[in-house]
Formats: sequence, structure tokens, C-alpha cells
Amino acid sequence: MPSDSSLYDENHLKVLRLLESDPSLSQRELSEALGVSLGKTNYCIRALLDKGLIKMQNFRNSQNKLAYAYLLTPAGIAAKAELTASFLRIKLREYEALRREIEELRREAQG
Repeated sequence: MPSDSSLYDENHLKVLRLLESDPSLSQRELSEALGVSLGKTNYCIRALLDKGLIKMQNFRNSQNKLAYAYLLTPAGIAAKAELTASFLRIKLREYEALRREIEELRREAQG
């Protein structure tokens, strides 16, 4: 079972990946893409801003309203790479454990 810390890191990784691919995503769009509340998304964005992993840049959108782009900082790019490597290791361990369990179940079902 994942710890609260790993879920926190996983949410940050998801946000960093989404913002890297589309910096103009609104918090509402991020919230929908993540499947979490707007409040949780705002909390995550604030944490990433406080850590210096993203920065906000103002721009005017097509409706002539002020909007923001969330840009990854160099520290954000490095953190994303580190989080990605960490989650890859975790997912590979989970995959291997699941593969072994499937093999055991196959043997039991045959035997």
C-alpha cells in the first residue's frame, strides 16, 4: 500500500508531467485530468510554486482575460526526472511481484 508521501509525490509528478506538456492548463483542467478536487489541485500547485519547481507567467487568452501559464523551472525539470525514475523503480517492483503471483496462481489452477 502506498504511503501518504508517495501519493503526494505521485500527484506532484502527474502535475509536472501535465504542465510540461501543456503549460496553459487551468487549475480546473488540471483537476479534471487528475480526477481530484479543484482545492486539492490548488494545494498541489501552491506546493510546487513554494518549492520553486514551477513558476507562473501571465498571458492574455483568446477571451481577452488574464490567464496563467505554469512553467517548469530547471529545478522542476530535475525533480520530474527524479520522481519519474523513482516511480519507475516502484512500478517495476510491483510488476515483478504481480508476475510472480500470476505464475503461482497458474500453477495452482493446473495442479
